Amino acid sequence: MNTRKINFENASGDKLAALLDLPSDREPDAYALFAHCFTCSKDYKGVVWVSRALAANGIAVLRFDFTGLGESEGDFADTTFSSNVTDLVAAAEFMRREFEAPKILVGHSLGGAAVLHAAARIPSAVAVATLAAPSSTDHLVGVIRSSAAEIESSGEAEVEIGGRRFRIRKEFLDDLSVVNMRDAVSGLGRALLVCHSPADRTVGIDNANELFLAAEHPKCFLSLDSADHLCSNSDDARYAGAMIATWARRYLGDK
Repeated sequence: MNTRKINFENASGDKLAALLDLPSDREPDAYALFAHCFTCSKDYKGVVWVSRALAANGIAVLRFDFTGLGESEGDFADTTFSSNVTDLVAAAEFMRREFEAPKILVGHSLGGAAVLHAAARIPSAVAVATLAAPSSTDHLVGVIRSSAAEIESSGEAEVEIGGRRFRIRKEFLDDLSVVNMRDAVSGLGRALLVCHSPADRTVGIDNANELFLAAEHPKCFLSLDSADHLCSNSDDARYAGAMIATWARRYLGDK
């Protein structure tokens, strides 16, 4: 696998760390931009496997750490859902300048929600694929509900997520409260592939149904069968990546 380590600046001037996975035996047929899940990173194994499967099928993939996560600069406590969307737009603009504008947007979990919102600001994108994406932000609010009172009274609190502690501020909750997934999906204006597992116990399969019904055609659904929410099995993740590449090719047109 041909992987390049690069970085770019977001709208606030923070340097964001990224990796570009390229096909090893040919020029890319297109470029994709990948958004990882909430508090994850570009190096999470599910992200790596999906990206490498796309690259093996001729699609170059830029995966990066959102502000304050992984190797990227900035303070996670200062980030919001909206700032993640802005990071995606900055990544797409960097790709346009340095390589080729992304035609495919891929997002995992809350990253899937982010790419659905970012698509309107990334005109090059013709296809959007989500993996285990929520149809609302209610599930995330539920994750931090135990600290909600402290966040409301003190303006911030430390929350344990996936065995790690993160500082969450009231601005983050306020921003989540105005996220409208239905409007983002119904007005997407791009081909949509909803990938989800009926065995997902973090973001239930009903979320996929709601996203799919809200979307206009062209749209497709891919069942990930027994995959868990994080696509922690390499076979599941590689299958998802290969299928996204096959599906997206229909919308790429002539290079």
